[in-house]
Amino acid sequence: MEEATIIDEKEFFREATLRICGSLEIEKALWQAFLYLRSFIPADVTVFNIYDPGLGIVETVASANEGEGLIMSLKTPIPQAIRKMIEEGISNPETIPLVLILERMSEFPISAPVAKTLNVPNDASALVIRLRLEGKLLGTLVFINTTGKRYSQEHARLLTLLNEPLAIAFTNYLRYREVSQLKELLADDNRYLHDEIRRRVGDEIVGTNFGLKGVMDLVRHVATLSSPVLLLGETGVGKEVIARAIHNLSLRRDGPFININCGAIPETLVDSELFGHERGAFTGALSQKRGRFERAHRGTIFLDEIGELRSEAQVRLLRVLQEKEIERVGGTSPIKVDIRIIAATHRNLETMQEEGKFREDLYFRLNVFPIVIQPLRDRSADIPALVHHFIQKKVREMVLPYIPTLAPGAIDRLINYHWPGNVRELENAVERALILSHREPLTFEDLGTPMQKGSEKKTSRITDNSLLNLDQAIIQHILRALEITQGKVGGEEGAARLLEINPSTLRKKMRKLGIPFGRKVRSHS
Repeated sequence: MEEATIIDEKEFFREATLRICGSLEIEKALWQAFLYLRSFIPADVTVFNIYDPGLGIVETVASANEGEGLIMSLKTPIPQAIRKMIEEGISNPETIPLVLILERMSEFPISAPVAKTLNVPNDASALVIRLRLEGKLLGTLVFINTTGKRYSQEHARLLTLLNEPLAIAFTNYLRYREVSQLKELLADDNRYLHDEIRRRVGDEIVGTNFGLKGVMDLVRHVATLSSPVLLLGETGVGKEVIARAIHNLSLRRDGPFININCGAIPETLVDSELFGHERGAFTGALSQKRGRFERAHRGTIFLDEIGELRSEAQVRLLRVLQEKEIERVGGTSPIKVDIRIIAATHRNLETMQEEGKFREDLYFRLNVFPIVIQPLRDRSADIPALVHHFIQKKVREMVLPYIPTLAPGAIDRLINYHWPGNVRELENAVERALILSHREPLTFEDLGTPMQKGSEKKTSRITDNSLLNLDQAIIQHILRALEITQGKVGGEEGAARLLEINPSTLRKKMRKLGIPFGRKVRSHS
């Protein structure tokens, strides 16, 4: 560049800014800017550096030369004494000139380590602009000349004009890079969680080669499709585990798996929970909310205890199956969803539809590919492997310093038991045995015995063939439910849920019949 040449600063600023801000890809923007600026500022290469005070390094994140622009991540460790100089400059950016002229880059303490990393010749000169925005130092843009040409104050003045567009462009890039890194971390965490779930599900499906072989064969057949699946089986057989296996073997494995217990959502909140609501749709709807179906987009939604879904929600679920769209409560426009539905129930849906409690059209939509999961009493060959699995699992959960063994005859006792609570009851039995073992071999001698030991006179079982009066029959029925639920009255796995009555109603009935529960049971133990 001729020193006497008159430069139109406005045109220079406009043309340089157009190139600096002409692309979201920093390497492309830097290259285009370099090709223009080298007509005014002699350079063979330009590099963008940032300083990381936590690591004590200078990172070269992008460079450009005549042929190309490059994204990079060259890290230069900085000696402690020089780090103090850099950090003082960062703390007080106004104390150092905005643009520095370095006769020899290799002789300046701060630039020398970077020059070595970049393999810059010892006699290369440099023009450095310390990009500042709102009083903060963002990084440095360095023009390097390896042909022996030196930089002048005019070069420095021209580069000073571009501080603001350069600073804004590089700020945007650094923010974009941070978001990209966070996105990669999130994706990595997501992959890890999916792998962990897949590993855990693989561990939990015990019996794949024995009692559940037929079930798993059906799972493999249907998993890669998008067809609805209906899982049928008694409470506690492991329907959720099978549902997760279908999801993890499907093409949707990287999408969400949303689990909904249809019987656990209060009736007044079913529509809002499943389909979401708009702000102001009802009292308390202070903001827009996405429902479970929206959250399951491009994944799988598992509707456990589908038989508990009330009729109004059944109609809306039918629309999801038919139209692949939902509408939020208070909304006016449909929302498309791409989901795979897996439903499960321990009830007889055919009987329910005959009684008018379950829609016939919904039943046939869900019953495309039914899978019946056998109760544990019908696959006793799985019990030894399940017991081993649950012992290992509970030892980890309870942080026991030892792994107990089984007493002679214990496995036969487990195999011969009828397991009304299925796999869930077996898991609870193993945990109870571990609690009571005191490092002794597990015997399971109390398996199947009633929990109410102090009430034998009032609630003893009738063993002869005489006809029971109504109260006696009710007592036996409630005791059977308590035995299955390990004495639990309320809650998701309580006797009240099993008997399909309100927990408070059941407790009132138990008081009337003299069946102890809660503290009374513990005081009799």
